[in-house]
Amino acid sequence: MNGLSAGWRTQPPLRYELYVLVIALPAAWLLGNGPIERALMIGACLLVVVVELINSAIEVAVDRIGAERHELSGRAKDLASAAVFISIVLAVIVWTILLSDRWLH
Repeated sequence: MNGLSAGWRTQPPLRYELYVLVIALPAAWLLGNGPIERALMIGACLLVVVVELINSAIEVAVDRIGAERHELSGRAKDLASAAVFISIVLAVIVWTILLSDRWLH
């Protein structure tokens, strides 16, 4: 719980993703067609938060090592940020596939 609390206090992107999660969880419960769809929709959203927490941990650890610019430090942060982006893309794809399948048929 300390990690979630620290993330909430210090990481604006995590706060934004948690705001979306507060809306997405009930939406997934209402819009999901059965337990498997609900689990996929909720899981995809929770994955974004998990990856953001890992990204934040990497950024804090890299910043702790030193404030000077280093190519590898920048690469570590860029890779972690890319993981967040990919997790968001995954969540959008899951929701789009599940909801469009129902509404197109």
